[in-house]
Formats: sequence, structure tokens, C-alpha cells
Amino acid sequence: MTNEIRHLGQQVVSGRLSRRDFLGRAAALGLSAPFANSLLSNAARAAQPVKGRTLKAGLQGGAATDTLDTAHFSTSVDIAFGRAWGEQLVQIDPKGGLQPALAEEWGSSKDAKVWTFKIRKGVQFHDGKEMTPADVLATMERHSDKNSKSGALGIMQGIDKIAVDGQNVVFTLKDPNADLPYLMDDYHLIIQPNGGKDNPAAGIGTGPYKVTVNEPGVRLGGEKFAGYWRDDRGFADQVEVIVINDPTARMSALQSGQVHIVNFVQPKLVDLIKRVPGMTIRNVSGRGHYVFVARCKTAPFDNNDLRLALKFAIDRDEMLDKVLRGYGTVGNDFPINAAYPLFTEVEQRKYDPDKAKFYYKKSGHDGPVLLRTSDVAFPGAVDAAQLFQQSAAKAGIKLEIKREPGDGYWSEVWQKQPFCASYWGGRPTQDQMYSVGYYSKADWNESQFANDKFDKMLYQARAELDPEKRKKIYADMGTIVNQEGGTIVPMFNQFIDATGAKVEGWIDDPNYELSGYYALSRCWIAG
Repeated sequence: MTNEIRHLGQQVVSGRLSRRDFLGRAAALGLSAPFANSLLSNAARAAQPVKGRTLKAGLQGGAATDTLDTAHFSTSVDIAFGRAWGEQLVQIDPKGGLQPALAEEWGSSKDAKVWTFKIRKGVQFHDGKEMTPADVLATMERHSDKNSKSGALGIMQGIDKIAVDGQNVVFTLKDPNADLPYLMDDYHLIIQPNGGKDNPAAGIGTGPYKVTVNEPGVRLGGEKFAGYWRDDRGFADQVEVIVINDPTARMSALQSGQVHIVNFVQPKLVDLIKRVPGMTIRNVSGRGHYVFVARCKTAPFDNNDLRLALKFAIDRDEMLDKVLRGYGTVGNDFPINAAYPLFTEVEQRKYDPDKAKFYYKKSGHDGPVLLRTSDVAFPGAVDAAQLFQQSAAKAGIKLEIKREPGDGYWSEVWQKQPFCASYWGGRPTQDQMYSVGYYSKADWNESQFANDKFDKMLYQARAELDPEKRKKIYADMGTIVNQEGGTIVPMFNQFIDATGAKVEGWIDDPNYELSGYYALSRCWIAG
């Protein structure tokens, strides 16, 4: 209960919970008003940032293929550390609003086809050079280049040309796009000297920490950059990321004080962690979802009847109950949920062994279906695969489960093997989610989904400024993915992280795990 009250107090201090609501919840927990007020005062004192020490995070997702090249960021380790040493033009706040970062302000033409970003002056890169609009231009050019194989390539496709105009960078689009500023928050688009063209993996940015340690798959580290331009980030003297892919070892490291922050807490461990003095569960609902990905251009999954058979053969309610323990919601085979603006529900697909059997027979497939999974695919991925195997068996579909090692899963299995487990943190807008993961030419189109009508609707929705018309287009796009896509979405997950004793400054951020991937720069160690 102490941890819960402390967490509520922090929410009041950060403005996310009113004082009245805090006192009401405290009373419901049996606390007197004077005692609750004293806790609130303590929370206010604790909310003052404490500088110094080394803040350590034990994270799942690291491998020998980890990189400082932002174009290839794909795991929690890459991204969380990247947001400690680098920054984008804008930042999406926990309420979904846009905040200035390396761009001071921005605006568009009336038709939302030309966007102008005013670049902040006086910001230094870690190599001592001042960031300029030319660096922003070069960054955008690199991520627009197909040869870079950037994860941001899908969202850059709609840009016709980019130019520098004094202190401004001007984007001219092929079609209008009211969401363009949101796209600039993409974690691949970290601004680098000359865009990273000279040395993309140098790890030189404008963030609060300068890279000092780079041991892929093992450890990453940074020290406070003396020339950092902000005073509300980067309170620790040093930050360190330790790769701990084993979930039990990760929780032990937190409990022993070896690390202060961990990610991907398994739902089955939440109640246990809550009982440990000093440890706090940090869970928040968002757009993240766990998936099983069938590659649509690779046999036997180039047969949509087989894909439909598998979609009807998964028991989503059972998976939500046994894997997420209620820390999430049921998915529906497209990547959008109610957390997105302009969301429209698609008729919920339910577990139906008879329909699964019908489509399986119609597909003409004979023999087992191999599904690859791993502990690092998502928390509970191995258990989820086994539940999928059991529910599919009732429809006469034999799933063979192959448990892959964590090291190398994202480089040797994901986007290479025909059928595997994966996860998404989601994106701020439907346009960005579909552009990155479902547009036929997107580098991260992991299911190889290709539909000309869908692609045209993506551009149509992007150019449509009427919210209701745009909402209808997105609803139709969701239906296409639901019916024809290769991605099975059994559940949307809450982000569940945990912090150790005296970690303060955490902000619940539904954009991504680890406080929107900003935990290393937002948090400090009190006392």
C-alpha cells in the first residue's frame, strides 16, 4: 500500500492527479487526512530532482547486433539509450500533445502540404559543433534514402522535397498531411552531425548524455554532457544500460539494487513485486500490442485462407487472462485500438474452431505449421505460443513451436522466418502506424502485407482534412488488414516496468514503455 500511495502522490505533484482525487483514494485505503497530507508533502519534496550518481537500467531486448545507428533502432535497448544521447525535432507528451525539442516552432500552409520548422539555435552536438538546419536536412535525407534501410523510410515516403531556408527547414509533401509534425517524433529521426552520413553509428547527438560505453548485447553507458541545452533532463552524472534478457535475472537485479529500472515485467510477477519493499510497478495502457506474424509472400502463408484459419484458431480471451493477467485488452488482427484518435471498432473476431477448420481445409495446406517464439519476443511469448498451439489443435491445426534463443532473435528470426512472435509499441497516429508497419514499401512491413487499395487509402487519408471522412477511411483500412493481413493481434498490452528504491521523476507515458523511452533522462535517485 505504501508504494501505491507514494505513486499517487507523485501523480499529484506532476499534475496528473488532483489533490482531491488523491485524498479520496487515500481515504479508500484507510488513511486519515492528516497522514495523507503528510505523505503528499513528502512526495512534493521528493519531486525535486537530485543530481549525481549513476542511474542503471536492466533491459530485455539486447543482442550482439545492437547498434547506435538510429536507422536500425529496433529494440528497447537501442531506443531507450538512443533517447538518452539523441533528440528529435519534436516530442509527443504523455497526453498526446506536441512539445518543441530541436525545433522551436512549426506551422503549415493552409492545405497542410508545406511545413516549416524553425530550428533551435545554440544547441551543441557532443563533438562540440553547433547543430544547424543543414544537419536536420541531412538527417532527413539519410532516412529517406532506400539504401539506409531506415525504419523511418515508410513515413518519409510522402515527402517530395526538403530544403533549408535560413534557420528553417521546409518540407514540401507529395500530398497534404496534417500529422507530419507527429512523424518527426519517430525515434529513428534523431538529429546527428551531417545527418549521420559520415558515421551513422558514432552515437553523437544533442541529448543529455554523451556515449562512453558501447558493448552491443552487453552494456551501454553515457556521461552527463556539460553543454546540454535543457535543465529539465539528465539528472544523473552517468547512465548505464545492462542487457538482462532473462526475466528472472532481471527482477533479481532490481531487487538486489544492481539496477534501478527494468522493463518487460511479466504480468505473472506483478503481485510478487508489489510486495517487495522499495520496488514500484509502473504500468500504463497505451498502443502496444503483441503479435504473431505470418509473412504474406512466403509459402504457405501466401494463402489468405490459411491466415484466416490461424486467426480463428487463437483464443484471445484465454491469452489475455493467462498471459497478460488482465493487464491489457483483446486484440482484433489490426494494430489500432481506442487509444488512437479517429478509432473505429471492427467487428471482433472470436475464437471459432469450426471456422478455423473450414478455412484450414479450404487452404489445402497439409501438415504442421511452424511457429517460432522466444522469451525476448514479448513477456510471456513462449506461454502464448503454447496456448495458441492448444487452441489450434481443437480445430485440427497442428502448430509446432520452436523456442529460439534471445540473442539473435531480432536479427535471425524477425523479418526472416515465415511465422514468428513479435511486438509493437504502437505509434502516435494511425497514419504513422500503418506507414511504418503495413505500407507495402515500408522497411518494417514485417508481414510482407501488400495491397494496392490499402496503399492508396493511406495516402487518401493522409490528405483528408475532414476528421469524419478520414475516420471512415481508417475504418475501411482496418477492415482490410483484419481480413487480409498476415499479422495476428491477440492482445494489446499495458507497458509494465518497475523501479527500485529511491527512483523518482518517473512519468507514466502511454506512448511507449520506460516512460516513453525517456526514463534514463527523466529519472533520478533520491537520497
